Amino acid sequence: MGYNTHHDHDDSSEQICSKAVRAGKRTYFIDVKATRGDDYYLTITESRKRVDKDGYATFSRNQIYLYKEDFAKFIDGLSEMVDFIKEHKPEYFAESEEVHPSIDDEFDSL
Repeated sequence: MGYNTHHDHDDSSEQICSKAVRAGKRTYFIDVKATRGDDYYLTITESRKRVDKDGYATFSRNQIYLYKEDFAKFIDGLSEMVDFIKEHKPEYFAESEEVHPSIDDEFDSL
């Protein structure tokens, strides 16, 4: 898994680590940032490419901030919802497993 680590400064935060997840016309950016007090938080940005009638591409962005006191609750809620989907729509996950074989499958093929 590749991560970009760098220290870009803006007025209120320092970017610590960044991960881009490309998914068709969408890209999700998951960034770890630090406040001036060195508290880490996450920003999750969805960037969606849209092409207008003249063929010009524009991007719309939606962003959420996730603070340290909410990490555990967010992960629990997200895990619960993903597990629900896996149970009711396992086919959604079958394709991603075929595209990205597990480390165990790769090891077995050696």
